[in-house]
Parts: sequence; structure tokens; C-alpha cells
Amino acid sequence: MHVPDGFIDAPVSLAAGVAAAGAVAVSLRGARRELDERTAPLAGLVAAFIFAVQMLNFPVAAGTSGHLLGGALAAILVGPYTGVLCVSVVLLMQGLLFADGGLTALGVNIVTMGVVTVVVAYAVFRGLVRLLPDSRRSVTVAAFAGALLSVPAAAAFFTFLYALGGTTDVPIAKVFGAMVGVHVLIGIGEAVITAATVGAVIAVRPDLVHGARGLSAPLKLRVGGELVDAPSAPAGVPAAARSTKPVWITGLVAALALAGIVSFYASSSPDGLEKVAADKGIDQKVTEHAAADSPLADYSVKDVSDARLSGGLAGVIGVGATVLVGTGVFWTVRRRRSADLTAASTAVPAA
Repeated sequence: MHVPDGFIDAPVSLAAGVAAAGAVAVSLRGARRELDERTAPLAGLVAAFIFAVQMLNFPVAAGTSGHLLGGALAAILVGPYTGVLCVSVVLLMQGLLFADGGLTALGVNIVTMGVVTVVVAYAVFRGLVRLLPDSRRSVTVAAFAGALLSVPAAAAFFTFLYALGGTTDVPIAKVFGAMVGVHVLIGIGEAVITAATVGAVIAVRPDLVHGARGLSAPLKLRVGGELVDAPSAPAGVPAAARSTKPVWITGLVAALALAGIVSFYASSSPDGLEKVAADKGIDQKVTEHAAADSPLADYSVKDVSDARLSGGLAGVIGVGATVLVGTGVFWTVRRRRSADLTAASTAVPAA
């Protein structure tokens, strides 16, 4: 759903840019409360993982594909404020390095794919977690529902922006019906990926899942036909003291493999927005991307003729760049929080 330059006029794009900047500013402050010394590097990994999985377009209908948006996944794993920042980092990397998503439309993309998906998904997720039994299965089910609804919500919001500042004269009702219809199908894929990923992390380290904090039910394993409690941390070792290095390495290897190898087998069909734009004529005034001459444009490495190698290298570079930038951002936010706490603890009370 990366909106290119030329879909939305300048005034609405500018307003969306201001809204996106405000959302990022609020999220930077909010992320200070969500990040600690364990989760700060994992947040950068989440951003890189989202980048990798977004390269894996999956077919959803005849001639149409979809890909993960990632807002729900990020919000549940590392928190809603940090989730907005994760998606924003991904969109920035995609726009600057890979000419994916217009630069003048960056604000539109951050609000639509980052803010809206995070807000809707996390609201649904928290509501269901309160209603369902206190268990890991409930977290996974709630993650599925939140992700499922977040994608058509983003499609509906894009239609709203298009109604305000679309550059072509197309009946909004037709755009709305087409966008929401195809993105309901894409939402199913989003929900499956989100629930599977959240479930996998919960199975090994529930203490690292923001949305699963406070769960008391132990993980069950079936041994000899009976359900038994799975071993957790070694005796005497609190969860907070356990190393996150194995999770970080596993996640990074998975992201590199997905972007560098599996992405070659992704669907080549246009995604939901591209398909609707072509069918309904809302792409008539699209303009060339400012980074169209980037050596990584269109997720390929310039002057590398082998398509598999070119795309794989581009994916690996993208994952590396995203994890570095994301980790740098989140470590800076974490250090700012530490500095604030230190200043507060050493302040001398007024007499």
C-alpha cells in the first residue's frame, strides 16, 4: 500500500506530513516508557523483520497480491509508540533507498501504514485480551484479530485522504469499495503472519512480547500424550536477566533469509493499491520517484544482471540498513530515558 508521488495533491500531502511528524514526535516520547535495555535492540530487529516480510508479496486474488503492513506486529511485540517508529523507519528506508513509496507522500504512508494500523490493531488487541482468558493463546487470537482489521482500516483511511486530495476525478465510492474489498483479503494474510510470529516469540520468550506482559499461564508441551509445563528460565535466573542475544540472532538470520532468498519467489502481481489504481484510473498523474536512479531502486542492485542475485543482495542490504538505523534510533531513545531517570533521581528537592 505504498502511495507513490502524484496520487494525493500537495496540500493534503503536506497536511499528512505534518500529522506524521507529530505522530513520530509523540511516539518518540512514548517509546521512552516502552523501551528498556533488553527491548531497544529488539525494536530495531522488528523493523528489519517487517522490511524483510514486506518483500514477500503473496497472491490474494486473480492478478493481485498483498504484503505485510506490519503495524499490528510491531505494536504487539514492542509497544504501540515504538511500533509507529518501527514502521516509520521501514518506510523511510524504502523511500530513500529503494524508490518504494513517494517521498512527497512519505507523510501519507506513515499515517496510513504506520499510525492507523498501529492504533486500530492495538485497540482491538487490548480489548480482546481483556475479554479473553489470561493465556498465551488469547494473545495470539487477539493479535490475529487486530492485524486482520488494521489493513482494511488503512485502506479506508487512504480513501479518505484521496477524497480530500485525490489528483484524478474518480467516484470515491468505487475507490472505497475496491480498496477495502481487496485489503480485507490482504488482511487475512497479515493476520496469519502476525499471529504466527507473535505466537513463535511467545513460545520461547513471552517476557519480550509487550502485549503478553503479565501473563501467568505457563506454556504447555505435550510429552508422552500428556500436557506438562514447559521449562522457562533456569532456576534462580529472573526473566529480566536472561540474554536476548539468541532471539536477536535468530530473528536477524530469519530476516536475512526471507529478504535474501525467499523474496525471489514472491508474487510479481501488483499489490492491492497498485491494482485498484490501475483499474480505477487514480494513477493517471503519478510522477517519477525522486530516487528512481538509486542503485537499489525497485529492490535490485544496479549493474548486477542476475535477477536472483540482484534482488537477494538488495534485500540483504535493506535488512542491514534498517536494523542499523532502527537500532540506532531506539538506543538513542532508550539512552534519553536513562538520562531523564538519572536526572530525576539526583535532583535535589527544593527547600
